[in-house]
Amino acid sequence: MKNFRFEKVNSVEEAVGLIKSCEGKACIKAGSTDILGGLKREIHPEYAQLVVDILDLDELSYIREEDGFIKIGALTRLKAVAGHELLRKHYTVLAEAARRTASPNLRSMGTIGGNICQENRCWYYRARDNFFPCKMKGGKRCYAPAGDNRIHSVLGAVNACFAVNPSDTAPALLALGAQMVTTERVIDSNDFWTAGCSGCTILNKGEIVKEIRFKTAEDMRSAFLKHALRPTIDFPILNCAVVNRNGEIKIALNGVYPIPYRPLEAEQLVSGTEMTEELAAKAAELAFAKARALSGNGHKIQIAKAYIKTLLMETGR
Repeated sequence: MKNFRFEKVNSVEEAVGLIKSCEGKACIKAGSTDILGGLKREIHPEYAQLVVDILDLDELSYIREEDGFIKIGALTRLKAVAGHELLRKHYTVLAEAARRTASPNLRSMGTIGGNICQENRCWYYRARDNFFPCKMKGGKRCYAPAGDNRIHSVLGAVNACFAVNPSDTAPALLALGAQMVTTERVIDSNDFWTAGCSGCTILNKGEIVKEIRFKTAEDMRSAFLKHALRPTIDFPILNCAVVNRNGEIKIALNGVYPIPYRPLEAEQLVSGTEMTEELAAKAAELAFAKARALSGNGHKIQIAKAYIKTLLMETGR
């Protein structure tokens, strides 16, 4: 690990000021379950000159119901999200997604803000010493199509990148219709994630997520499933979230596309209807009708279809 300047801050405003003063060569440390690994492996073309520690900002750690929204501070630990009584009872999809993230030790440190802002886990992107100058880092090519692509997208590329988003909570929040409140604006979850040279989110340099919020619901059924090689610790090979809010159904997956994926045509097919096994199976097929697997990841399509069908039957009754 190379030398860098380390600053603990007492406010969000102080953190923003420090990051902007470093002309983009700074990064934010919260639970540090992701960022420190990248620094140790030196995976980026430019090494961070400044690491800003925001973990002690207690004003960004909370879960509350207010003004018709469930509001979650960005520094709320994943363990707290997974165990919160209100979320477990009424917003099961998010509590379960948080519970299935990583290991107990990592959930005790990792934050929900960090989980939705983490970098992808592509082994070409994560190669030590920036060995592969890929599209995500300003290079000219994505190495996955002709290489080891077991964990990559089955629905094509974004900005010529086939790496997938690794977050477990992202699909749950997308299905819940969440918004991300930052130091600069409010971003709808449909617009929050991206892929390419700018990273995994549309956040500007120095822009920090402060809060995640979504509307409360009186009648909601939701569920989440995750497939991983080691279910108690690994990043997802893929995951799936389904939310049924008064008959309006939203489906969201991760691990199948460079950004969290909503199969809108499948949602339209099943929303406002009486769920049957035949209809759920048809929606699952429709969701991946345009899928084109790479050489080593065709299994993802079958798993995703099975998950969609299962969760539609579970939430649609």
